Amino acid sequence: MATTLYVGNLPWNTTAEELNEFFAPYGQVESSRIITDRETGRSRGFGFIEVGEADAARMAEELNGMDYGGRPLTVNEAKPKQI
Repeated sequence: MATTLYVGNLPWNTTAEELNEFFAPYGQVESSRIITDRETGRSRGFGFIEVGEADAARMAEELNGMDYGGRPLTVNEAKPKQI
């Protein structure tokens, strides 16, 4: 089963593929997506990555605060969407 991690403070030009490549050496990556503005299509500076459940906590701990594109990443377990 997969766990979804929130990844914030991303450089505006980051792609889902780049995010996937960055996380891959740290564990099993199932998918990644960058959240974009509905009207402009530009990145909102954050995304989500689905990783193997066994790797999720370790990946969040190791990668939180790590430099990516000159910016410290915010990485933690995603919270369920509130309706």
